[in-house]
Order: sequence, then structure tokens, then C-alpha cells
Amino acid sequence: MAEIAESGGGGGGKGKKRAKKGSTRVDMTPMVDLAFLLLTFFVLTSTFSKPKVMPLNYPAKIKDPTTVKAPKVNNAATFILADDKVYYYRGEFYPKSKPGPDGPTVLEEANFGSGENSVRKLLASWNEYVIVNKAILQQKLDKKQIADSTFTRLVDELTVDKEAVKVLIKTDDKALCKSFIDLVDELKIANVGVIAPTDLSPAEKDLLKEKN
Repeated sequence: MAEIAESGGGGGGKGKKRAKKGSTRVDMTPMVDLAFLLLTFFVLTSTFSKPKVMPLNYPAKIKDPTTVKAPKVNNAATFILADDKVYYYRGEFYPKSKPGPDGPTVLEEANFGSGENSVRKLLASWNEYVIVNKAILQQKLDKKQIADSTFTRLVDELTVDKEAVKVLIKTDDKALCKSFIDLVDELKIANVGVIAPTDLSPAEKDLLKEKN
């Protein structure tokens, strides 16, 4: 609150009356209370940023993998990280001892660049079903035809659909952490919903040694 302190101004001895001089002092105590009230209000009404995480599906550990047959995964792709290189194959793995309909599995090399064999271009072609349908849903969302919650639910359903690509990530002992992070980023960009890091099988290790 403002206070005016009056100081006596004297009149001279000749009967002249001088105007009294006043000094103003502002009391800031109420402003401190107001500052605390505003601080409390903003703290209680603010929305704190939530950490963004990406779910990864880790398979259960099997004591004896030689006696258990791996389940079949529809529309699957497997990436193998070795040193600073990235290899991949589509579908099930067929060793030389038990070749599939098209022969044994062959590892293809990919990269994180922008060429024909770039991870981003490969994922875009494999997961075209999800990318195209998500774009359609995005248009409906922009036109206010569907709600935000409906959009999120439908996109989640798209990424686990049988037509959507599922990705397995396997690494050897010399794989770089940077390569793993770059690959996960590319999977997120391509809207891949099912990502499962798992171990290399003995047959895959042998094939990787031949490739290197």
C-alpha cells in the first residue's frame, strides 16, 4: 500500500505559508503474496511434458532353442546389425541344410543413406499399407471428421494388422549402439508398430560369418 508521509514545511517569519512537502513510500508486501498466488496457479494448471517412449516387444527366453520351433510371423522382416553394417532378409529364415521354396536365406546389405538399398526406402515399400492408410486417416482428422482419440486408435490397429510389416532386430557382439538407435528411428518414421529385438540363431551367425 502506498503511504504519504508528510513533513512539516515551515513558514517563514514574515507570515508567508509554504506548501507542505510530501514523500511517497510503496509497500511491496502485498505484491509478494500475489506473486506466490500466481506461481501456485501456474504450477497447478500447467501440463508437464511427458517422456516419449517407443514400445519394443522382447520375446521370452527359451532354455533350449533347438527343441522349440520359432512361430511364423506374417509379413516379417529381419535386420541384423554387425559392426557398422546392416543386413536384412524377408520372411522366415531357411538355412542351407533346410532350404525353403526359394532356396536358403540370403542376407542383403542395407544402409542408412538415401540410395536404393537405404533402410528408409526399404521400409517405405514394405509398410506401404500402413503409410497410405494413415495418410487417409490424417486427412479425415484434419477435416474434423474423426476425433484425435479415434485417429490414434485406428493408427494403432493399422500397425498391428496382418498386412503391416513386423520387424525383428538381431545384433552380434560387435554391433554399434548408434546403428541400433538409427534403425529404431527409421522404424518409427516408417510407422512400424511391431518391433522385437531378439538373439541371433546359430544358423544366422554362420551365415553372417560367411557374409563378412
